[in-house]
Amino acid sequence: MTLSLMLAIALLLLTPGPTNILLAIAGATGTSRRNGPLLLAGCLGYLVTVVPLVAFAGPLLAEHPLLASALKLTSAAWVTLLAIKLWFTPLTELSETGLVTARQMFVTTMLNPKALIFGIAILPNGGFIETLPRLGIFTAIVLGVSALWLSAGASVLRFASRRFPCLFCRVASSFLMTFAVSLAASSFGWV
Repeated sequence: MTLSLMLAIALLLLTPGPTNILLAIAGATGTSRRNGPLLLAGCLGYLVTVVPLVAFAGPLLAEHPLLASALKLTSAAWVTLLAIKLWFTPLTELSETGLVTARQMFVTTMLNPKALIFGIAILPNGGFIETLPRLGIFTAIVLGVSALWLSAGASVLRFASRRFPCLFCRVASSFLMTFAVSLAASSFGWV
């Protein structure tokens, strides 16, 4: 794997999106003990989508744009549900139970449009066996970038979540909702 490909993977992973927003929120509101499983859940979420795409689904989605749009709409619906939960649940309640669960992280990442980009455009290079080393490096980069987002949330957003708990939830919810709307719009070809 070339350095430029590794950089492309890292830059796309660093781009704010639903997975990264959840990681930052978890970093701001959780403990390292509670957040550790989120790294694994996010990584598995990407792999559950990326591996089948690399193996066989990429050409299928390219030939059936309606199926790709349905995947985007499913992702938008899931992110909308997360945004609604975040908007209406008090931060104190969420902090006690864990604002972000491993299940939410797994499903959100699995439905993340970035996974489609990785599985269809960035990682494929020949057959599945030839792509395995790329998947290993991809996994390491995912874990590293996810840890950065958790750390950013812990260092930057923790103050905001404690000082302005309601505002923090509403702003985070708004980011998620904005992403969901743009994803839904792109599934209809409006963006």
